[in-house]
Amino acid sequence: MIAEVIVDVAVSEVDRIFDYDCPFEVSRGMRVLVPFGRTQTEGFVMGLKDSTLLPADKIKSVISVLDKTPVITEEMFDLLAFMTGKLHLLNVDVLRLFIPSAMRGGRVKELTRQYARLNEEYRYKDPAEYTRPNALAQFELLEYLTTGKPEGELVSELTKNFSASALRNLAERGIIEITSAEIMRKPYAQVTPEKKKGITLTDEQARAVEEITSASGQTFVLHGVTGSGKTEVYMHCIEKSLEKNRTAIMLVPEISLTPQALSAFRARFGDDVAILHSGLSHGERFDEWRKCLSGEARVVLGARSAVFAPLKNLGVIIIDEEHDSSYVSDRTPRYSTEEVARYRVEYNGANLVLGSATPSVETYHSAVTGKYRLLELTGRVNKRPLPEIEVVNMCREIALGNNSIFSTALQRELDDCVSKGNQAMLFLNRRGYASFVMCKACGYVAKCDRCDVSLVYHREEQRLKCHYCGNMYTTLDICPNCGSPFMKEGYIGTEKVARLLKELYPGVGVLRMDNDTTRGKDAHARILSEFAQKKAQILVGTQMIAKGHDFPDVTLVGILDADMSLHMADYRSTERTYQLTTQVAGRAGRALQTGRVILQTYAPTHYVYEYVRKGDYKGFYEKEINLREVTKYPPFATIVRVMVSGTDEKKASEVLKNVYLDIGGIKEKNPDKFLYFAYMRAPLKKIMDEFRMQILLRLTTDSEGVIDEVYNVVNRHRAQSVTSYVEVNPIKLS
Repeated sequence: MIAEVIVDVAVSEVDRIFDYDCPFEVSRGMRVLVPFGRTQTEGFVMGLKDSTLLPADKIKSVISVLDKTPVITEEMFDLLAFMTGKLHLLNVDVLRLFIPSAMRGGRVKELTRQYARLNEEYRYKDPAEYTRPNALAQFELLEYLTTGKPEGELVSELTKNFSASALRNLAERGIIEITSAEIMRKPYAQVTPEKKKGITLTDEQARAVEEITSASGQTFVLHGVTGSGKTEVYMHCIEKSLEKNRTAIMLVPEISLTPQALSAFRARFGDDVAILHSGLSHGERFDEWRKCLSGEARVVLGARSAVFAPLKNLGVIIIDEEHDSSYVSDRTPRYSTEEVARYRVEYNGANLVLGSATPSVETYHSAVTGKYRLLELTGRVNKRPLPEIEVVNMCREIALGNNSIFSTALQRELDDCVSKGNQAMLFLNRRGYASFVMCKACGYVAKCDRCDVSLVYHREEQRLKCHYCGNMYTTLDICPNCGSPFMKEGYIGTEKVARLLKELYPGVGVLRMDNDTTRGKDAHARILSEFAQKKAQILVGTQMIAKGHDFPDVTLVGILDADMSLHMADYRSTERTYQLTTQVAGRAGRALQTGRVILQTYAPTHYVYEYVRKGDYKGFYEKEINLREVTKYPPFATIVRVMVSGTDEKKASEVLKNVYLDIGGIKEKNPDKFLYFAYMRAPLKKIMDEFRMQILLRLTTDSEGVIDEVYNVVNRHRAQSVTSYVEVNPIKLS
């Protein structure tokens, strides 16, 4: 038997089928260990055949089979063909998405435990018949096992309390039986199912569920204001899918959202639920993935990578907060979660639900023009009004002598909130203590040696950090450029906000949630659990706290710097500002008490804040879509970026020049498809010692053939030590 194998080596020159003689029982979709060059490597069996055209002396043999059953399903093989064909990805890069990373190299295996139990033959005999009178340790162990569990006791626990040699002696004589059993690791075991009383759907929710569950092969946009009960619609759609003996995937944008969602999902679906995201341990992810592959789990909850869960017979895929940028992978392999989900629902005849209070402009445009089906939830389920939003002009605050990060209005509302025993959430999408450190005398700014960015001051660690490469430096007391001791700190980050709050409100619990405080395992769940239990009254955080969370006692939300995303050189900057501020504002007043939001800005007259204040998504959409149509940006055009980077700036520039010239040739043949075409340095000129430059194209929406040619040009000009890739409608242009 000849096995057709793709070796697990991510190099384009070897990303193809290799034939191996296979003396073992093997199936398509299993992994094998094979000789490759002078070494051994793992590979994926893509197919089997009886013969090969290779000469007998050239063919090598499979060394071993690594899986008992196929780990790549037939649906995944079809998805592989789609992703490599449309997105021009390497086969092996896509195949790696389909299995837990730690399976590669055998870094994770089934967890087994040894159990000891009394042999039934000896259970009712007097131990004196087969044990020496002075073997007191054996008598003690036998007495315990006689009254213990029928299935036995964990050997690891027995050896803590009893003699290991006594256990070994009795086992060798067959009096005690030692057996092994697999234990499935359970993520978030401490998360208890959140039982809720029977929920009656509103008329809008019921209509949405009916439309989704009575259709097949459709894409729905569920547009509902914050607190409108989108999650309950999702739950009912999943229930209906399970009733039809089909499966479901529910995606959330942030790992921080999974503990709260998991509690509700376990209450509703019990052990049918598996959870998949990068924050799990290798063992937990491996076991949850196997539950999906075996069919033991029928519902998957997770972040972006969970879209590849090996469930069979999918009935629905739900992407909550569909507008979130985390659903687009901006690293190799580059893909859009929505695009993958659309392929999977088409393959299975399932439905795709895209939910959001602030859908992306492109998604909502697809809904209002009839490409997708639009469903709307216009009010909160508890009939409570949306929170009142007060827009505060921070320029006026400074003019009045208030240089604090907290406006007078926010301080007033915080005082009131804390005194009444309610909770507040303060949002600032900038972590660390200060965004940069600068010399007042000469203007020197501490920068990373490897990246074209300023270093962020982290006071708790007494370090300057690069948020791109992770490099750390000692803090500066004097300027290394001029020797001045007068150093100025830049914009405030979440670490400093938390510190200031603790000074303002001594004795009041303050929690911080950002990338620095959530690195440890289960850190997200711990922080959110403490806040839910009211161990703290104030939660400070970055965008991790902006969406999806539901805390009934949060009556105040403070948006400390609403302008952070507004002035970025990106056509989506206004849209992102609207989405982020609306989402975080929606955390307030979700239960019986009225919510209030203080939105601090240095540009209070910008039109986006009027739409945020009114909660007028449709008004914002109409203004934004008109601007996009006039300026020819998506959805009325397609943006393509070719990024080239390398440690050798001259070599990278040469590759960029050659790619640019060849794309110029494509433009000459298709002048009507090109709206814009230019090359330049990337806004971030250097990251991790690599110089970055780019080519930007704006094409008409019917330019798929041109895009394919661009991919081919980039592939043709690949060079050693130079990285080049193509992005279509990139999620960020930095």
